[in-house]
Amino acid sequence: MAEQFQSAVESSVDKTNLILKDIEQAYGWPKEQRNQSYAALRTVLHLLRDRLPVQESVEFSAQLPMLVRGIYFDGWQPQNVPIKLNRDDFLLEVRQGFPYDVEGGPERVVQVVLDTLRRHITQGEWDEVKDTMPADLARMMP
Repeated sequence: MAEQFQSAVESSVDKTNLILKDIEQAYGWPKEQRNQSYAALRTVLHLLRDRLPVQESVEFSAQLPMLVRGIYFDGWQPQNVPIKLNRDDFLLEVRQGFPYDVEGGPERVVQVVLDTLRRHITQGEWDEVKDTMPADLARMMP
């Protein structure tokens, strides 16, 4: 049993590192900027989570690595969702939650994180998430 737990944790850490590495590669950041890739992932995940209805949020999260799922649900208040955010509000929230100045600003941060997440989620689930978004936000999603 302990070996299964260790294997599950190690697998989740490996998958989480792949996601963070994908974000870093998109920006050309060295691994030493892991705090930036983590902040980008966390910020966009939380905004996406808070924009989704509860059931869709849970279904989406089931496809995330265990560690990323923990980040996703950290501080979640399901009784307060979905929060209505249009594209401009979403980008403003990203700017407030991601304190780094990066090329392309908040829109590029969102695009990089969503592109990365898309590669780790099934097409069917991604389509369901996209279908719950207002049109202006859905257009930002790959």
